[in-house]
Amino acid sequence: MYKIESSKDIKKLIRSILELVLLLSLLAFVLNALLTSTTYRPYNPLDTNVVSRMDHGFIAVSYSGVARDGSSSRIGVDRLDEHLNALQKCGYVTITQNDIDNYYNKGIALPDKALFLMYEDGRNDTAIFSQKLMEKYNFKATMFTYAEKFRSKDAFFLMPDELKRLEESTYWELGSNGYRLGYINVFDRYDRYIGELSSEEYSSMSKYFGRNYNHYLMDYIRDENDVPKESYNEMQKRILGEYGLMKQEYQKGLGKVPGAYVLLHSNTGKFGENDKVSAVNERAIGNTFAMNFNREGYALNNKKSSIYDLTRLEPQPNWYTNHLLMRIKADLPEEDQKNIEFINGDGDSKNAWELEKGAAEYRKNDEAIALTSLPQEMGILKLKGSENSKNVEVSATLKGNVLGCQSVLLKADSKLDAGVEVRLMNNHLYLVNGKDILEDIDLYDFDGGEKTSVEEDMRNSLAGEYAAFARYATSHKEAEEYTKLSNEAKKAKVKTLQDGGEEYRPVFQIGDKGNRKLDITLIDNMITVKLDGKVVFENYELKKIGDGAIYLKSAWTEYGYSQRNIADDVYDGVFEKLTVKDLDNGTVLYTNVLTGVQNVQRKAEQTFNSVINWFITNI
Repeated sequence: MYKIESSKDIKKLIRSILELVLLLSLLAFVLNALLTSTTYRPYNPLDTNVVSRMDHGFIAVSYSGVARDGSSSRIGVDRLDEHLNALQKCGYVTITQNDIDNYYNKGIALPDKALFLMYEDGRNDTAIFSQKLMEKYNFKATMFTYAEKFRSKDAFFLMPDELKRLEESTYWELGSNGYRLGYINVFDRYDRYIGELSSEEYSSMSKYFGRNYNHYLMDYIRDENDVPKESYNEMQKRILGEYGLMKQEYQKGLGKVPGAYVLLHSNTGKFGENDKVSAVNERAIGNTFAMNFNREGYALNNKKSSIYDLTRLEPQPNWYTNHLLMRIKADLPEEDQKNIEFINGDGDSKNAWELEKGAAEYRKNDEAIALTSLPQEMGILKLKGSENSKNVEVSATLKGNVLGCQSVLLKADSKLDAGVEVRLMNNHLYLVNGKDILEDIDLYDFDGGEKTSVEEDMRNSLAGEYAAFARYATSHKEAEEYTKLSNEAKKAKVKTLQDGGEEYRPVFQIGDKGNRKLDITLIDNMITVKLDGKVVFENYELKKIGDGAIYLKSAWTEYGYSQRNIADDVYDGVFEKLTVKDLDNGTVLYTNVLTGVQNVQRKAEQTFNSVINWFITNI
């Protein structure tokens, strides 16, 4: 029997009990995720409220993966829940591969609000964390997989027996991303030829690359001069060999080849970058699959589409729900756009603001306002009752992505061309008075970002590339050779900034997250601005300023670049812990900062989730 003889024993006992509770909670969570207690209920094709026989096509929405708390590439469970909940509230019902086949080949009508739901890459955590949501919303989806993962028995990915069980649950169908995710004709950002890479090699080296690469089935394999290294027959044999390997693994593991396919990454208007390659892919796809999603970045498919040239929208992990709905709405015909209803969130916060453009979600538990812009446009909120405030103080943490625009406007008119604007855009801080940009602060310099020359970065990236090749070498000798090359590259003498070299500046990606604490004080025509606790402007005199209201603005600024969403033209400005004070009478005009019991409860939930996430990641 365990004896308690000291305070140390008491602490050990308490710790053991807490660990047991956490383990039991984790076990309960996993069991709840894996056990299916219901059956998918298909829509009723005879219900004219669902299927009016009018042709509205269907939307396809595809997630690259699901993680409990989200990651840079996989959506979190809570955010996915919000997305699916909103789609259901808009009236969408899920359709199957057979529904799509019948729609194109037999002319059978689809539901007026038809959704084809997809999950790509076939990861275990995607199935675990999305299963209960599929049951909750009675949605059916297609799980896409890489056949090569069956052969490698990669523990992160679903194996044939697990895929069979997914099918048996009735909430899933199976699809294919092909045999493997491979890269060819890769050049780094300095146009140095890399060649062919596996997905793992590419991921470890991607920070050194730009856009100059292709996917395994998209082109001839070429040399550094863009000349094919293979003949037509060799190219055809290689590509058809991939389809052959894929069929072999699916037949062996599943007893069949899935009906739906995603050709990665096409978006070319055909089936490859080269006409001859496209023709080989087109024949192989037609002989193997019932349908192919050949494009991405656009949600709607209709009779004008080919069943082998379908498109899907790929929501990113950072997209707020209104971002998804805004993208879908923009893709729909005008008569169907009325079906999209944006979500608002907390009613008390909503009542404090007047939405003038875009969509706004008031997220009480997150202490945030997510202001979603119109496509290639703005989102605008006006704080009600702020027109009479002369001297004000505004503080907030701005968490929209780096590429895009988030602004606070004070004493602004309805056209936003008068007053003062503090604008955070594309990693610059701007002070704008009326239409005049008074100050432009480069935040890379403001943050004290590392100063290096282009030649130094070229050297360092080459050393990094060699080091990555060493990690993935197939023999000890090869690893030693690449390690030697990496060490030699590090020692190369290059022109530094001190030598007069050109300065290197990192390029931001469309998904890079922002996190800036902004404090603004405006007294008469003097403004003080702090960013991340540092004074940027102090008692800065503004020349032209009159009466006006307080506004928040978000705006799309540029496409940036994303392999998954080449044309995302919607932006989410995120204003967290926002407080607006009237300095003349000491009143708080608005705040979304939680206090008291609500704040304690929120922190407790965050702590518990952090502990559970740690256990899931490390056990």
